[in-house]
Amino acid sequence: MQLHIYKDADELSQAAAAWIAQVIEETLKTQDRFTIALSGGSTPYKLHLVLAASPLKENIDWSKIHVFWGDERAVPFDDERNNAKMAYDTLLNHVPIPADQIHVMRTDITPEASAAAYEKILHTYFDEMETSFDLVLLGMGDDGHTLSLFPGTEIVRERKAWAKAFYLTAQEMFRITITAPIANKSARVAFLASGEKKANTLKNVLEGEFQPDIYPSQLIKPVKGELHWFLDEDAAKLLTKS
Repeated sequence: MQLHIYKDADELSQAAAAWIAQVIEETLKTQDRFTIALSGGSTPYKLHLVLAASPLKENIDWSKIHVFWGDERAVPFDDERNNAKMAYDTLLNHVPIPADQIHVMRTDITPEASAAAYEKILHTYFDEMETSFDLVLLGMGDDGHTLSLFPGTEIVRERKAWAKAFYLTAQEMFRITITAPIANKSARVAFLASGEKKANTLKNVLEGEFQPDIYPSQLIKPVKGELHWFLDEDAAKLLTKS
């Protein structure tokens, strides 16, 4: 695991974007595509804006990028809570990625059908691969959830399916999510976390006892890949300095 700590969320976003661009460039030297799973949330929002602006907008070979999502709320695409809408508004509408290389989690069909369709796409891409995504971008909620793996939910214990849908009672909505097994097959996972509200949970996730039912973010540990945490000083302030 590698920690990258920056002054604030803006500096974090700039550094993470530069790192992503470098990873894409290096990866494309040895293969003809780069697969990335996007996340929702305020920190990725800022990250997208950096990626969609000069100089990275021109420096990244967007024609070889294949886009996925880690999770989605089962709300219409034009709903402000829709993760795909946020990604289009901040990034995808501004860079030249071929439309057939962008794989949204559909919300115009039932959540169960959407999860089944997404799992089929994932198997098409990754069944014969040693690793799955080249990069999964993740956030961590104040409660320690990541993807749609929420504390105390059955989905946290999923070990076989690569994508699932379930009803989250606390939010009174269905969620669609990739699961820990496919995320942990990735070549790289990068968490982005900022803000003082994350500090106590982050300390428990990174330095506390392994309790994934309480802190699902602890489940994400790539088997053969890299794990990175991009943090600002407020989020990292309770971590033991070493």
